[in-house]
Amino acid sequence: MKKILALLLVAMMVISLAACNNNETPDNSQSEVQSESSQVEEPEAVVAELKSLKNKEYGVDYVSLYSKFGKETSIADVEEDPETGFAYIEKDGVKYELGLDFLSMAMVYNTDPAGSDYANADEVYVEWWKLYMQRWNALLPEIPLYSNEYYDLYNAKIKGVEEHQTNPYWTPALALIDWTSEKEDNSIIIGNTTDLSGKFRYAVFGASNPGAADNDVEKLTEGLETVATYTKDGSYIWNPTVVVEHSETENDDGSKTFTVKIAEDLVFSDGSPITAKNYVARAMAFSTPVAAQAAGKDHMALMQYVGYKAFSLYDGTNDGAEVDGVTVSKVMSGIRLIDDYTFAVTVDPEYLPYYYDIAYAGFTPTYLKVWLGDADVVDDGEGCYFTDNFYEKNGDTYVVAEQMKKSATNTDTTYPYSGAYVVKSYDNSDKSAILELNPNFKGNYEGVKPSIEKVVYKKIVSDTQLEDLQAGGIDCISGITGGDETNEAIDMADKSEGKYVYTHYSRAGYGKLGFRADFGPAQYTEVRQAIAYCMDRAKFAKDFTGGYGGVVDGPYYSGAWMYKEAVANGMELNAYATSVDSAIAVLEEGGWVYDKDGNDYVEGVRYKKIPAAEAEEKDINYQSKDGAYKTTKVGDDYYMPLAINWYGSSNNPFTDQLMTGFMENDNIKAAGFVVQNTIGEFAPMLDELYQAAVYGYYSGSPLYNAFNFATGYNSAVYDYAYNLTIDPSMYDDYSQWYIKDLADAYWLK
Repeated sequence: MKKILALLLVAMMVISLAACNNNETPDNSQSEVQSESSQVEEPEAVVAELKSLKNKEYGVDYVSLYSKFGKETSIADVEEDPETGFAYIEKDGVKYELGLDFLSMAMVYNTDPAGSDYANADEVYVEWWKLYMQRWNALLPEIPLYSNEYYDLYNAKIKGVEEHQTNPYWTPALALIDWTSEKEDNSIIIGNTTDLSGKFRYAVFGASNPGAADNDVEKLTEGLETVATYTKDGSYIWNPTVVVEHSETENDDGSKTFTVKIAEDLVFSDGSPITAKNYVARAMAFSTPVAAQAAGKDHMALMQYVGYKAFSLYDGTNDGAEVDGVTVSKVMSGIRLIDDYTFAVTVDPEYLPYYYDIAYAGFTPTYLKVWLGDADVVDDGEGCYFTDNFYEKNGDTYVVAEQMKKSATNTDTTYPYSGAYVVKSYDNSDKSAILELNPNFKGNYEGVKPSIEKVVYKKIVSDTQLEDLQAGGIDCISGITGGDETNEAIDMADKSEGKYVYTHYSRAGYGKLGFRADFGPAQYTEVRQAIAYCMDRAKFAKDFTGGYGGVVDGPYYSGAWMYKEAVANGMELNAYATSVDSAIAVLEEGGWVYDKDGNDYVEGVRYKKIPAAEAEEKDINYQSKDGAYKTTKVGDDYYMPLAINWYGSSNNPFTDQLMTGFMENDNIKAAGFVVQNTIGEFAPMLDELYQAAVYGYYSGSPLYNAFNFATGYNSAVYDYAYNLTIDPSMYDDYSQWYIKDLADAYWLK
């Protein structure tokens, strides 16, 4: 692409010069002399310094580069460094490097091809995607270790699995709607190695990412969405089972209004009617201080809609008050109830144009009492609002907040459901749930209704899952991976004389060594890169998958259309070929050249000097798990040890392989690392990653900065907007990798 653009520029220069030479002049030679003497070289742009964000205040010392220049930047303004693959823009004589936040935002919000050499929004999207991927690969917020073939193994009494197969976008929790069961009780028992926690009503409650098992149960029990976001090809489409009419209106102020009319025959599992207010209630509730108190964090569900800021500040008493320059409003002006079965939402111009803008019209119905208690949603013509009892308090506590907490972990039919199934019971002791058919479910986006009457969802252990299947304890094992496990599963099915069947597909995702990339040594790019150089990722993938997979070099699915296009457009990613010398080189360049006393490093564990002005409490108190290696103070500066505290999930072959592939890796030791670990359950591990008691397990003191788990790209929609933010008001809620890209800061002083 760069070569093509260069040739086009040369051609344009030739045409321009030819036009000048055709102009009539008194003396052509004289005009050439004048032209040469009048040429003045443009001064080279000053490259903006990448400064530490430590102990600096957002909004005072810096803001995000995207908030400063993002809306006015087009792909035509971007220059790609051919050596590094990094992207730059120039503003007022300053050249700014584009960070992960800027690139992830521009990828979906800056796809207008106007003024560029790109033909359409798709081509622009791919170019931003390529630049984002190249930067991600360089900063390496996590290390992909294997991308594998997934094998799903079934009891042959479950029919339809071969005709209606799972794929990266269509998991068993979604696919079983097309299956039937020949078991006597017309059931299916699904096993999952991830714990259920009981957060079925809203799996993301209080967290930035839902637990995989909880998310599956939510998919089974929640439905009738206006925009189907879980489809067989991963795309977003209007749901014809639900939506009777829809329209889009571009307003004069740059906002956009989606008006949606739903069918009048939709009902919850108890037969009660579903109306327009059931669609807007949860998103409104999770844009208030009430939900923030309940969840222990802000859920900014309506952030992209007109009126959000004013509405989100209303606490039940301050309508019309001025808060941070915003006039508080009880009314959410961007959400309207047109009639009992029609609602409209207006998107703020700040979030337009958006590559996946159909998602803005995607809402799912919820029973009002679940999140509102006895309150109601009302619209008097100016927008939606809650009745006053939504904001009632008992002392300093919102009464409805307590209701929300109970609803978040409600695991029975106290309240009805909108999906294909209802939760009849949940057993926290063995992490199992029993779901039964919702006879009032109208159907999914294809109009299909399930026929299997009972779904049992239970925790299984990888080591014994095949025995569990043979004993009739489960009917479905999904996502079997790893060479030994896969071979054993295939062999069992092949020798079962038709008792078991399997299907398989390439995984859209990977197993990874993830980091808390804002804490301890893992906050430094060179440390993450050095770990990657120390590990033989290709061998790790081959050994783990038994040849049923490989490894990727970034957060992508190699079968995705944008990946294929980006490769065709010249995307180049570092594969981090195994080399302890390369690891040592990046560590030395990053300043890991000291011992604990501030002397030159000779052997053992490396240390990095952190100037006192940049040392935060987490840095000063950082230590290895056993306390043998601690941040030391020498003079006015601090020296942090190259100690990685790794939390691995128990009963997991991936964890087992990391013991030798990572923790006891000779290259890791030779490079100057020490790795210490804890093996434990998944939910406590997530709490340590979040550094919050989302599941009630957080120790209270930051300790672990490396974790092993998996990630998936289970939708054709690729959007990381806000997940890479450096804005503290969104950071805890939206961060995907807890990384703060220094290039994303625009310095105010």
